[in-house]
Amino acid sequence: MKKEKINLLIVDDEEEFLNSITRSLELRDFNVVAVNRGEKAIEAAKNSSFDIALVDLKMPGISGEETLKLLKEQHKWMEVVILTGHGAVNSAVECTKSGAYSYLQKPCELNQLLEALKDAYKKKVMNRKKIEEKKINKLLNISISNSPREILRKLRELDQGD
Repeated sequence: MKKEKINLLIVDDEEEFLNSITRSLELRDFNVVAVNRGEKAIEAAKNSSFDIALVDLKMPGISGEETLKLLKEQHKWMEVVILTGHGAVNSAVECTKSGAYSYLQKPCELNQLLEALKDAYKKKVMNRKKIEEKKINKLLNISISNSPREILRKLRELDQGD
């Protein structure tokens, strides 16, 4: 049986760190796409499906905070973990408000990073399953309705995501 790998997007402008963390995470069964700018991350996420993004805050071009916001707006199931050497309490609060799952400081122990990635992936799966369960329950409730027109109307609403 083939084991599914977690699809991970890493965004960091420090090439040496990017190469090192990519190798470490690939050895631990992640499918990794690594880019060095926020703009490249947005483009990569349009072309591929990622479970998690690991994003640095300070980068040339669009910042990590802006990258976080765009990724969360465009990919509702993706979880984002911030990993930065330039962190502060106020940026941690802002990133959390913008949807970051976790906020870690560099240097970070690999086990701490792996734990944050595992927990972020677990949250992604749980959120998706809750939505699917909610849709199934709505479908069951719709199916006991008497009016075919009402059933079609509610199915359209459900299909459009409410």
